[in-house]
Amino acid sequence: MKAAATACAAAVLLPLALLILLAGQNSAAGIDSGLAGAPTAEAKRDIPPAYLRWYLDAAHTCPGLPWNVLAAIGKIESDHGRSTMPGTHSGENSAGAGGPMQFLAATWAAYGVDGDHDGRKDRYNPADAIYGAANYLCANGAGKGGKHLRRAIWHYNHADWYVRKVLDQAAHYATPTTSRRGAIAVKAALRWLGTPYSWGGGGPSGPTYGIAHGAGTKGFDCSGLTQYAWARAGARLPRVAAAQYNAGTHIPRRQLQPGDLLFFATNPGNPATIHHVGIYYGRGRMIHAPHTGDVVRIAQFTGNPYRERQYIGAIRPTPHTTKT
Repeated sequence: MKAAATACAAAVLLPLALLILLAGQNSAAGIDSGLAGAPTAEAKRDIPPAYLRWYLDAAHTCPGLPWNVLAAIGKIESDHGRSTMPGTHSGENSAGAGGPMQFLAATWAAYGVDGDHDGRKDRYNPADAIYGAANYLCANGAGKGGKHLRRAIWHYNHADWYVRKVLDQAAHYATPTTSRRGAIAVKAALRWLGTPYSWGGGGPSGPTYGIAHGAGTKGFDCSGLTQYAWARAGARLPRVAAAQYNAGTHIPRRQLQPGDLLFFATNPGNPATIHHVGIYYGRGRMIHAPHTGDVVRIAQFTGNPYRERQYIGAIRPTPHTTKT
């Protein structure tokens, strides 16, 4: 509980206008992996129809692997087979890679797949290459989401810039859809607007008396509120904010949906310095428990210099994730 002392800093206030959320709204296939919405107009324009079908189908061979991450890799490696660079259609590039998904011969030998069922595993065959890429990513944990997905992408090309580029491209290819569970979490949090902040207070069952200077106040601290809201939506989160950061799939900012958890850190380059968490409400706002002396409220984080400086990322919790 010691980390429950994380400061929940002051927020810019907004009128408490309620967002109407449809708890019964269907979520897109694979929504728990965060990046698996339907193809955007850009995706349909940019990805050849056959490739798009292969990306969608191949992702299903690895439950939890977002199809658009697979497509983003295909875009970066060969522009979906349109590249004229050496190694795309025959031979190898300077690194020894070949085919539209740029496999090394040794990696292909280990992970290649006969994607079109013609009896051959050919890294220059787009269907085979895409199914092979899904197989390779899955073997490196891509179906588990979050940091596992990032690590799997890193294994594809050992560079942090490559991971960022893939995730950024993937965000252009999938249409975000409101998470049904996220809507439930938001509604659960809205129930407690005006509840006092209590250091160390709150949890899956609701507001509680806190500890230390929160001992005399029944309410929530920042991570107690998120733990409660997502318990209503079927996810068991760790108690403290820094631990919650690894309890779901990391979501690019442009794909934030109501219910996603927003994290703020003293050093945005170091997750160990996370000190605050809020629940994304929509339109750049969040529901959070700010600090001692304040109450659960809706506040702006987009455009708020303090929050922008400290924003480190967001996750979409997965049902029945880590326990305390």
